[in-house]
Amino acid sequence: MLVYMSLMDSTDDRTKFERVYQSYKGLMFYTANRILNNPQDAEDAVHTAFVKIAENISKIQEAVCPKTKVFVVTIVENTAIDLYRKKKRCDTIDFPEDLPGAPVDLEKGTALAACMARLPARYRQVLLLKYSYGFSNKELAKLLGITEANAVKLNQRAKQKFQELCEEEGVLL
Repeated sequence: MLVYMSLMDSTDDRTKFERVYQSYKGLMFYTANRILNNPQDAEDAVHTAFVKIAENISKIQEAVCPKTKVFVVTIVENTAIDLYRKKKRCDTIDFPEDLPGAPVDLEKGTALAACMARLPARYRQVLLLKYSYGFSNKELAKLLGITEANAVKLNQRAKQKFQELCEEEGVLL
């Protein structure tokens, strides 16, 4: 609460904010959690809302009244909706945990595995994600932080390089 208090100059504003904080923190969390369905995100939304309230404490006439309740709930709802939209824009794809550097299992010692092991790590990663894990080009692009067109081209180059290595080894595909 000291963080919020540091945003205010007068002791009257601090006292008013403290009463608002004590009166509405539970309602604000409930409102944010209802929108976000995630307690951690709801806490973030409530914190951001309290910062906004602290910055606009002069607009509050009385600390505990229906008008203040509407003001506080409106701020936390809008903050939660903004956070929800921001998180929705940043959709994430679950990345397989067992794929750092995309190592190849050479236990069987097959010629195909040897060709795969000789591929550059980036190509090996793309081929494994695409054909072993079933990621689409769109998902590959998001995962690798490139455009979809680049993902298609990278996949094409990886397949071509893999085919060249297999031909060198005399492996038929």
